Amino acid sequence: MNHEMIIVLDFGGQYNQLIARRVREHHVYCEIMPWNKPIAEIKAKNPKGIIFTGGPNSVYDEKSPHCDPAIFQLGVPVLGICYGCQLMAYTLGGKVGNAHEKSEYGKTEVTFDTSSKLLKGIDEKEICWMSHTDFVTDLPEGFRIVGKTATCPAAAIECPDKGFYGVQFHPEVNHTPKGTDMIHNFLYEVCQCSGDWTMTNYIEDQIKKIREKVGDGKALCALSGGVDSSVVAALVSKAIGKQLTCVFVDHGLMRKNEGDEVEAVFDGFFDSHFVRANAQERFLNKLKGITEPEAKRKTIGEEFIRVFEDEAKKIGKVQYLVQGTIYPDVIESGLGDSAVIKSHHNVGGLPSVVDFEELIEPLRLLFKDEVRQMGIELGLPENLVWRQPFPGPGLGIRVIGEVTEDKLAILREADAIFREEIANAGLDRSINQYFAVITDVRSVGVMGDFRTYDYTVALRGVTTTDFMTADWARIPYDVLDRVSVRIVNEVKHINRIVYDITSKPPATIEWE
Repeated sequence: MNHEMIIVLDFGGQYNQLIARRVREHHVYCEIMPWNKPIAEIKAKNPKGIIFTGGPNSVYDEKSPHCDPAIFQLGVPVLGICYGCQLMAYTLGGKVGNAHEKSEYGKTEVTFDTSSKLLKGIDEKEICWMSHTDFVTDLPEGFRIVGKTATCPAAAIECPDKGFYGVQFHPEVNHTPKGTDMIHNFLYEVCQCSGDWTMTNYIEDQIKKIREKVGDGKALCALSGGVDSSVVAALVSKAIGKQLTCVFVDHGLMRKNEGDEVEAVFDGFFDSHFVRANAQERFLNKLKGITEPEAKRKTIGEEFIRVFEDEAKKIGKVQYLVQGTIYPDVIESGLGDSAVIKSHHNVGGLPSVVDFEELIEPLRLLFKDEVRQMGIELGLPENLVWRQPFPGPGLGIRVIGEVTEDKLAILREADAIFREEIANAGLDRSINQYFAVITDVRSVGVMGDFRTYDYTVALRGVTTTDFMTADWARIPYDVLDRVSVRIVNEVKHINRIVYDITSKPPATIEWE
């Protein structure tokens, strides 16, 4: 099925994938393409509209990214955001200058001309999120100003005859409360979209594509028991049934009782083969002496592939490896010119020695909330779909320093108590991710008449909608107190509990 499409042209900004998510929230399909995508390939997609993202560059810098000017001759509406707005104006004959002392960052009041199609239903004055040093100083021919601030004379511009619109602020972020309405207006008032993309038809499309790709071949699914791998296993199982083997790698880095819970849920739930590979000792041996976070992640990721290879050999030739890679994984592993925040073991293609011919990653364009939505539609149990997010490397990146069996045992107990008390307090749905970390810090404590020298455990809880940004969860003190008292009393070798009150950014959600 061919859906209406919006192309998001990526100029290297930090919110680029969030723009795509906002478009999909309005039931319009979109694809992200790099800024230098050939014009013929853009035209071949027959987009209903194009969105230029923000970016860190200045349009007048010779090294800055510039799209093919022919894009403005396609007869397709264009919305430029921040750098994208400046680029559109600059390319079409306007001028862009440096604001110097007038730079704007953060929440800013913008005064709008609400007669613009882009601003339908928007109040004359709205708070918007600004983040810029440059701004449009002279408009291209045919454009007019429809939004301004005290220091930015062209906060929103338009050329309605050609369907060109530009905003200096970021409508895609939550800090611009009416931003999603503006995106809706661009999609429906300007681009005349009908909204034909839903999770139901996305599932149908993916099932069709998976069947076409696999044919009569076989696939192996990397099943961790987390939300992403569980949903992708359900999707691919629905597509090809017994041609899929779901391999659950118990790497010894699971939470308390998790291996048995995963097996109980998946063995028999899907119309596919299920294998539990007990590889605990194998992973621990590989991790001996490794303390650097990236090295741990890569070691665990590589060993995952090796285990899959071994399992594949047992069942014969397997052409495809199924992975639950989602958008935040791709973004944080580095997309285009973006910086690598942390590598994900399921991103970056197959190692050169792998026996599989190709990856199947049907969740690669989805955010976590969309993955959960897919899981519900596929009929997965609700408790599984709302399971706490758990990284592929498991507790390996929640044990700071070298991973040992003793540390893992301590962490499992502490983490189980934390999760149990959060659930008892009825906070398990309102806190999007929460877990314990065993640090490499040991400190002096007093228990009874004895001095102790034991580990410090850090508790982490965050609230987020997309896992791209996150705020630390304001867990009530009485809940934290119960957690602290229970852990110190019930878990040996812990004498200090701390709570992480850092948002993302500057921190990541995981500690490593």
